[in-house]
Amino acid sequence: MRSIETNRPNGAGGGIAINPGMTRRTFIKASAALIAAAAADLPLPLAAQTKPVEARYYERLEQKRIRCLLCPRECLVGDGERGFCRVRENRNGAYHTLVYARPCAIHLDPIEKKPFFHVLPGTQALSLATVGCNLTCKFCQNWQISQSSPEDAETENTPPSRIVEQALTLRTPSVAFTYGEPIVFIEYAEDIARLARQNGLRSVVVSNGYIRKDPLLNLCGLVDAIKVDLKAFEESYYRDICGATLQPVLDTILQIRSRKVWLELVYLVVPTLNDDEAKIADMARWVSANLGPDVPLHFSRFYPQYRLENLPPTPVSTLDRAYEICRAEGLHYVYVGNVPGHRAESTFCPKCSKKVITRSGYRLESLDVVNGKCRFCGHEIPGIWREA
Repeated sequence: MRSIETNRPNGAGGGIAINPGMTRRTFIKASAALIAAAAADLPLPLAAQTKPVEARYYERLEQKRIRCLLCPRECLVGDGERGFCRVRENRNGAYHTLVYARPCAIHLDPIEKKPFFHVLPGTQALSLATVGCNLTCKFCQNWQISQSSPEDAETENTPPSRIVEQALTLRTPSVAFTYGEPIVFIEYAEDIARLARQNGLRSVVVSNGYIRKDPLLNLCGLVDAIKVDLKAFEESYYRDICGATLQPVLDTILQIRSRKVWLELVYLVVPTLNDDEAKIADMARWVSANLGPDVPLHFSRFYPQYRLENLPPTPVSTLDRAYEICRAEGLHYVYVGNVPGHRAESTFCPKCSKKVITRSGYRLESLDVVNGKCRFCGHEIPGIWREA
């Protein structure tokens, strides 16, 4: 499988880093070529698909209107119109997803790139996305796909069976829904995850967490791990920078934790916008009180891009201070990302303080977690350490 080259560290959440000179259409065409190449490796014939698939989370209203019940926006959509995410359309009073089986990017990534640090360290994940998103984050590193419409993407019909077969062919233990926002292609993700589980594969999700309870619980029943980008711990940041609201994301995080799905959090630290130490301390206390000390929290370094090119990269000293604040609040697994070689890329046992996982960038250098426990003192290190 060919890959899309990366040229700099990722911003929030891992994914495809875009060549600065690449246009949105050029990027999507390159991704489509990758999809076609991946599909060519498989013996399965492409299934014909001539019309969009009906969405699963909506209600019908009078005069052929519908109310979307997928995310907290609850878009009211008239006949012939689309929801906020641009990839779901009302056709004669029935809501349809326009991106089912139409990924615009497929890539083989280290699981650490998502980032998941407590899920199958050192393995690869077959990673995919469609266009569309239900947020409008000004710092988005993958805006070329997240802020695009289906018409912008030249895609190859890739049914769930083909994704799973490709993962099995490549001997990757997991499939990752990432890059864009998996919530907007939830029907596709659900069907892939269900089939992946039947074939002994795990599924992981990288999401903004902006989803209603019912679809979230359905998704939790099908996947093994979810990483949520907690953009900030302040309502005004969500409103002004992301075009959303904070509370639904916090509710999502609580629901994931209650469902025993493995959870990790990422906080992209953007200079002057969400780097206030008091707010970070508030977040650390909330995580400790509501989720416990063992949920991994990644502080990721911001690099200027999309609509925030006027800001500088996050000073490493700011990330170090965020790390220290959260450790002081009792969190056991705090990480610093997008700073290759940083000590806080690695995992330390909270009991004996010895390094149990050594990382450098996305490369795993040593693993001293044995059957889910510290090799040195036997303390349990929570996570997913075995393939399905």
